[in-house]
Amino acid sequence: MRIWNKLGKIGLVGLIAMAPMSLQAADGVTDSTITFGSVLALKGKAQGLGQGMKAGLDAAFKGQKIQGRSIQVKYENDFYEPPKAIEGTKKLVNEGIFLMIGNVGTPTASVTLPVLAEASVPAVGFFTGAGLLRPAPGPIANFRASYIQETAAVIDAAIANGLSPTQVCAYVQNDSYGMAGLTGVKIAMQRANAPQAMLDAYDKLLGMSGKNPPRNNVGPVGVYTRNTTKVIPGYNSLKKWEKTSGNQCKLVVTVGAYVNIAHFARNAKAKNEKWIISAVSFTGADNFRNDLEKYKATERIIMTQVVPLLDSDLAIVQEARQALGKQFGFVSLEGYIVGKMTLQLFAGIQGDLTRDNFMTQVKQAKFDLGGLQIDFTENGYQGSNVVLPSYLTSDGYKLVDASAWKTMLQ
Repeated sequence: MRIWNKLGKIGLVGLIAMAPMSLQAADGVTDSTITFGSVLALKGKAQGLGQGMKAGLDAAFKGQKIQGRSIQVKYENDFYEPPKAIEGTKKLVNEGIFLMIGNVGTPTASVTLPVLAEASVPAVGFFTGAGLLRPAPGPIANFRASYIQETAAVIDAAIANGLSPTQVCAYVQNDSYGMAGLTGVKIAMQRANAPQAMLDAYDKLLGMSGKNPPRNNVGPVGVYTRNTTKVIPGYNSLKKWEKTSGNQCKLVVTVGAYVNIAHFARNAKAKNEKWIISAVSFTGADNFRNDLEKYKATERIIMTQVVPLLDSDLAIVQEARQALGKQFGFVSLEGYIVGKMTLQLFAGIQGDLTRDNFMTQVKQAKFDLGGLQIDFTENGYQGSNVVLPSYLTSDGYKLVDASAWKTMLQ
């Protein structure tokens, strides 16, 4: 009886000692480490985006600690495909992560956010400006501005520089990402008093559902299938709009990934179109430029950036340049900023490393990140509203001004 009592007490003490550690480990925290997860395209046609985000995160976290704990990031490749994204997300959640960071893409986010929400895992710094993350179904901390803000910046500037709303067309990915961008186009065009027929066409396209619905040949919009280089159906859709409406596209607002949009620009040049082609930040500025230069299709290219331009003298940009070396670019810079922003959020936590404490800090956070202003106090789920319309030159991307618009419209 005495032996049993002794063993029982030892066992009970052991269980009590182990319980907090097991509980914390399930949330990605141990005495020595804190673990994050990231599910993104490390292979496939969008791998430049995933590899860039990974490089930025790794550089930001290198040698850093959170409350004395080393940072570990577990990466899963999803090829920018929703089924693989779900698989990778469930695996990491089951293994125990504190938060998910830097995931790439809207169609992948649309299926993984519910998984994260159910597990109460915060989604931090995802590489997408879609409305489904603003806010999200679960805990969220976005860095970047939205696609609505990006598309509005280009369309508003185009109209201010003399374009008519009827001269604005769109070419987008035929999924939730493309439709998130098209929503932004619609909002901007409403503000510009576009003809009702155009607004009705946007509504019809946005109302379609399912996988790759027939969105071509409906209004001033062309679409393409994700992870393909097929551009002719979408191009023909725009040409049909020009023929039937009597309007001519001058600005084509694109919402896609760099491989396809570069092919689209190459095709437009081959057809002798004088379109100004704009792209949102998700397209991937560095890979996009490389492809455009390869195809000799660099004229009249605009791209909105949600991070400072690479020649910026801001401290955060100079710091990222030094940390990333040859991997320094727009996507890796965003990954670096997301990593440093996350470290700053953790530094402000009062008390234990819990997800609740982290999210409490997010909602009240406002700070300067090497010259870049981060402010979550306005809405609690997005830290930055920076949108910089840039245009491609032989020296890289430069800020668009009135003279640049005049040159492109000639």
